[in-house]
Amino acid sequence: MRVSFDAPGISLTHLHSEFAEVAAPFDMTWEFHDCKSKPRLLIMVSKAGHCLNDLLFRYATGTLAVEIPLIVSNHRDFYRLAASYDIPFHYLPITADTKHVQEAKLLEWVEQERIDLIALARYMQVLSDNLCQRMSGRIINIHHSFLPSFKGARPYHQAHARGVKLIGATAHYVTADLDEGPIIEQDVLRVDHSLTPDDLSAIGRDVEAAVLARAVKLHAENRILMNGDRTVIFR
Repeated sequence: MRVSFDAPGISLTHLHSEFAEVAAPFDMTWEFHDCKSKPRLLIMVSKAGHCLNDLLFRYATGTLAVEIPLIVSNHRDFYRLAASYDIPFHYLPITADTKHVQEAKLLEWVEQERIDLIALARYMQVLSDNLCQRMSGRIINIHHSFLPSFKGARPYHQAHARGVKLIGATAHYVTADLDEGPIIEQDVLRVDHSLTPDDLSAIGRDVEAAVLARAVKLHAENRILMNGDRTVIFR
C-alpha cells in the first residue's frame, strides 16, 4: 500500500514517532518519505555513456528529481562529461587483486556522501556479494533483454544473426545472483530484417537509457515496494 498526503506543520520525525505506536501491534513494515526531499544518486559507468548521458540530462533539466554528488568509473572516458555538469568524477581502476579495495572506497563514498541509490549506467563489472548485501534494494542495473539467450560480447550481432524481432531492456535491483534481481521496469521495440547490427545496437542504447531512467525515477519517487523476489510498482 502507498499513500500520498499533505501534512502541513507536521515534521517527518513527529510522524515516525506517532505512527510507530500504531504499527507495532500489527508488526507492520512501513516508511515515511518527504516527497520534496531529493534522493542522492551515485552513478557508476564503464565505457558506454548513453545511460549516463541520459541520466545527467534529465537531472539537469529537472525531470529526474535527484541530487548527483559524484560519478564513479573504472575508465577515464567520461570525466569531461561529468565536468560539464559540474559533478565530481572519480576514476577507480579495477583488477581481480584490487576489487575489494575499490569496493571499500566506494562504500566509504556512499557513507560520506549519504548516498541513497546507486545506478549502474552500463557499469561492466560484477559487484561482490558483500557489496550487493550491504546495498540491498539500493542498486539498480540495466541490461539488454536478450539474457540468457545471447550472453557475452556483441549481443546485438548475435541477435542480428538469429533474426531477432524485438529489442528490449530490463532494469532491476542488484542481488548476488547476476542479472536476476527483482525487475523494476522493462520495454521493447520492434525491429526487422532491414536493420544492421549497428542499427540494432543504436536502438538498444535508446531503450536501455529510457528504461534505466524510468526505474531510477520510480525509486526516487518511492513508487516501488518489494514483494519477495518481485516488485510492486505504483504509477
